[in-house]
Amino acid sequence: MTRLRRIAVHVDEPDPGHFYWVLMEEGDDASEWEERESADEAYDLWLDALHAGVRALEGYATDERIGPRAAGDDEDANPVG
Repeated sequence: MTRLRRIAVHVDEPDPGHFYWVLMEEGDDASEWEERESADEAYDLWLDALHAGVRALEGYATDERIGPRAAGDDEDANPVG
């Protein structure tokens, strides 16, 4: 099985009271992170933005048992663990 993708969710507040979720993925170098996706519209509450970001992150996992995997994964392989 290929590696689990390292995707992080965080909340950004470019203007006071306007919260946006952002998904970042680790690049080839562990010190480099690339933006994958972000909210189109602001949320009034930080927690609402965070929850929406987590839902977006969940969409990257085609199988909830093993999470989001790198390209070329064998979806029929048994999960490890």
